[in-house]
Amino acid sequence: MSLAHAISIDDPAHDCPVSAEAVGRLAKADPRAIPELVESIPESTRARLAVWLYGRSHTHEMGVRIASTCDGSSLRRAGGLIGNALYDLSRRPYTAPTHGIRASGPARISLGGTRRIA
Repeated sequence: MSLAHAISIDDPAHDCPVSAEAVGRLAKADPRAIPELVESIPESTRARLAVWLYGRSHTHEMGVRIASTCDGSSLRRAGGLIGNALYDLSRRPYTAPTHGIRASGPARISLGGTRRIA
């Protein structure tokens, strides 16, 4: 019996479960086409890929879209609690994360320093 090692976003030492070329093709594809592009990948590998991609801010959406092609048990085996949350997230309409986005416009930056008038 072979045991699969769960991947989590807390363990960045794990390599991507598919080739770099495959990830590159997915990154260049229209986001709506991703489910068709990954349908030939075995579900357990797809689930691991979804968790791996979700854990990186620049591939977050791709991970959610791939997770939508997986069942809950596959995602839980691949990512534990993260896989469970990813399953729930992938069943809702996608909304981009808002962390790091300024709500009030660009920050004002001054290179002149402070000037004291005496």
